[in-house]
Amino acid sequence: MALTPREFDPKTDRIVAVTLDPNTITSINPDEVHEWRIAIYDLVESNKFHPARVAAKGPYALHVSIVANYIVLDVRHPETYEPIAAHYLSLTPFRRLIRDYFRIRDSYYEAIKTSSPFQIEAVDMARRGLHNEAAELLRTRLDNKLEMDLNTARRLFTLICAVQPFASRIDERESDLPTVLFVCSMNSVRSPIAAALARKFFPGRLIVRSAGVRSGKGDGFVHEVMEEVGIDMSVHTPHTMDELAANHFDLVVTLSADAQEAVARRGFEMGALEHWPMPDPTLVEGNREAVLSAYRTLRDTLQKKVRERLEQLVASAGAGSSQKRASPV
Repeated sequence: MALTPREFDPKTDRIVAVTLDPNTITSINPDEVHEWRIAIYDLVESNKFHPARVAAKGPYALHVSIVANYIVLDVRHPETYEPIAAHYLSLTPFRRLIRDYFRIRDSYYEAIKTSSPFQIEAVDMARRGLHNEAAELLRTRLDNKLEMDLNTARRLFTLICAVQPFASRIDERESDLPTVLFVCSMNSVRSPIAAALARKFFPGRLIVRSAGVRSGKGDGFVHEVMEEVGIDMSVHTPHTMDELAANHFDLVVTLSADAQEAVARRGFEMGALEHWPMPDPTLVEGNREAVLSAYRTLRDTLQKKVRERLEQLVASAGAGSSQKRASPV
């Protein structure tokens, strides 16, 4: 099927930031995270991209998540992270191509080590051919939804290949895992730090979300201090409570006064509601080291509280599961 050609504006029709959903794309392996970062860098470095049928103008941020058998491509404003357009892309038509991508990639790396230039060129041609086929399929599947040129589609396919093997396949609607929600003012600093620490301490034992009363933007100091404890926060996209799919949580923790008020008005179904008042380090004045110190203090305080409180939640959930298994039928 021939695609309708588009004239892309190099100033506005482009992606300037890519983030990954830490709830559905999970890995603690630094090599895997490095592969994601390379794929993201290549895509952001050079692309032509435009969401169809929207009034909003770019440039754009792209937030990627995986839900069941779908890659969700969520286009947002790069400063406010306000949603612009979101599309679900089924992975089923790409399964063979993703499998072949890894097979040819491994063959290429092996050829570089041991093969002749002729053999390396042959494998590289197969690799380029696969990328072109996948890129054309991607553009066809997203036609009249998300418009991009062939090279952008190639880079987006590489990113999809890099992240999809590490997708969390937990279906939250059917899971018995405890669910936790952290809420602060803008989901930029306090609540995402708390959620990231919870995922680090209890991998696969909790479903953790974070949200803001209103939408904020990424914070470079958060990236820096969380990198110090081995957590990559550069993939975080701020979300508001309006974007939450779930309405029931076993534990909701508010971290700011306005979050406490907003959650009270929201009407969530909650097993427990707790308020942990945390100072906002963005309000600290002084030199860079003074500001970083405030962020580290927040991180370390949350580290202690998250570990202690959620250990209780996980333990009680485990005891409940054991009782269920022991009950006669």
